Amino acid sequence: MHYRERRYSVTQTRIEASNGLGQQLNVLIVDDESSQRTGLAGMVKAWGMQAETASDGREALDKLDTFAADVIVTDMNMPGVDGFGLLRALRESGEMPPVIVVTAFGNVETAVRTVHELGAFWYVEKPIMPNVLQVLLRRAAAQSGLRNEKKALERNLQYKGAVGEMVGGTGRMQEIFSLLQQAAPSRACVLISGESGTGKELVAKTIHALSPRRSGPFVAINCAALPETLIESELFGHEKGSFTGASERRAGCFELAQHGTLLLDEIGEMPMGTQAKLLRILEDSRVRRLGGKAEFEVDVRVVAATNKVPDEAVRGGHLREDLYYRLNVFHIHLPPLRDRREDIPSIAESLIVDLNRKHDTRVSELSPEVIEALERHDWPGNVRELRNALERAVTLAGEGSVQLHHLPVNLQPKPAAAAVMAAAAAAAPATPPVEAVAADGEAVRVPIGTTVEEAEKNLILRTLEHTRNNKTRAAEILGISLKTLHNKLKEYGAKDSI
Repeated sequence: MHYRERRYSVTQTRIEASNGLGQQLNVLIVDDESSQRTGLAGMVKAWGMQAETASDGREALDKLDTFAADVIVTDMNMPGVDGFGLLRALRESGEMPPVIVVTAFGNVETAVRTVHELGAFWYVEKPIMPNVLQVLLRRAAAQSGLRNEKKALERNLQYKGAVGEMVGGTGRMQEIFSLLQQAAPSRACVLISGESGTGKELVAKTIHALSPRRSGPFVAINCAALPETLIESELFGHEKGSFTGASERRAGCFELAQHGTLLLDEIGEMPMGTQAKLLRILEDSRVRRLGGKAEFEVDVRVVAATNKVPDEAVRGGHLREDLYYRLNVFHIHLPPLRDRREDIPSIAESLIVDLNRKHDTRVSELSPEVIEALERHDWPGNVRELRNALERAVTLAGEGSVQLHHLPVNLQPKPAAAAVMAAAAAAAPATPPVEAVAADGEAVRVPIGTTVEEAEKNLILRTLEHTRNNKTRAAEILGISLKTLHNKLKEYGAKDSI
C-alpha cells in the first residue's frame, strides 16, 4: 500500500488539505451500516474533503490500493474483517495513516485499549457529534502531514543525499546521512564537531526536522557570543530582581525550547561552572531560573556543536569530561570541504537555487572553468565561504551561466586574476594608494607588504573603533556574521597573549 503525501491547513469552517499540488485530504470511512457510512461521507465532503466508504476491513484494505487515505474513520464491530483486523493489517504493512475508532456507548475501555495497543489515533463515541469529529479530523490531518513531511525528508536523505544545503555523495557524507536517520527519532544527545562553516547548525536543524519534535521549537544559542555574566540567564532564565537590571521574569533557552530541540553552539566556550549546571539538567531534566526557589521540569532534546576537536577540548580544560561523555551519545563529525571536493558541484547547484530565489536572479549553471576553479580552491571557510563566493557570482551574472570573471579574484586562475586587477587599475583615476573604505568615508590604508591576516585584523579592529565597539553593527559593515566576528576577536586575543 502506498499513501500520497500531503500538507494540511485548517480553518474553522472548512478543512483543506494540500501537499503543495492542490490535492485534498482523503478520508476513508469504514462501517457495515450503510446509513452510517453514507451520512459520515456526506458530512466529510461538506467540510471540503474527499471521502470513500467501505463496508468492512477487507473492503477497506482493497480500497487503500487505489485510494490514498490520509485519515481512516472505522467502526470496530463489523462482520468479516472487523476494525481490530483492519488496524492489525495496517500496522503490519508499515503504512498506517491516523485511524479514528468509532465505538458504541459503553465500550470506551475497549476503544482506549485499541488506541494504545494497536496505534489508533483516537476514538469517538456513537452517536457521532459533528463538531467532535471535525476537531479529531483536524488533529489527525496535522499528524498525518508531519508524518509525511518526515518521510519525504528521509527519502531525500536516502536517495538524493541532500537536505537543503546539506549535499554529499561521498562515502563519508552518506555515513553521516545514515547516522542522522538513526539519531533523529531518539531523545539522545548529539555532539556535532567540525571546522567553522561546515554546516553544524544545518545538521542540528535536520535532526530536529527528522525527529518527533519537529512540530516544537528549534532554539539555538552561541555560547561563544555571550559574556560569562549573561550566559546562565540566557540558558536558564531569571526571576525579577535576581540581579541588577532584571526588571522582569525572563524565560531561558530551555523553557523556550520546551518539547523541541536546543542547539548549544560552541559548547567548548561555555564557562566550566555553567557546564556543571548543564550536566545536572541533562541528567534530571529539571531547571531552576536564576533567583528562583523551585525547579521545574523541561522536555528538551539537546544538540551540542563545537569547532574544536572534542578530545583535545577535554584535555585542554575547555570541556568537562563528564559533560563530554553525556553529550557524546551520537557523535557526528563534519569533514571540511577540501576533503570532499567531488561534492562541490552538487553543493554549488543547491546553493544557486537558493541564491536565485533570494536575489531574484536566473542563473542556470556554472561554466566548466568555474567548476574547475571551485574544486581547486582549499576553502578554509568551508561551505560558508563557498556560499559567499557564489552569492557574489550569482549577483554579478544575473542570469545564464556563471563565468570565471564573476568569481572573487582569489578563486580565479592567476593569469585571469592578474588581468582583472590590471583592468581595474587602468580604469581607476590617478589617486592616492588603494584604500579599503570601512564606513562613512573613513578608510583603512594597507601598505604594500602587509599580509592578508594583518590587513584583516586591522580592518576588523578599526571598524570596531568606528562603531564604538558595537559588534553587531561592525559585523554588518564587514559583511560577516556576528559569530565569525566573535571567533576572530578570540583568535586575536589568544595570539596577542602568546
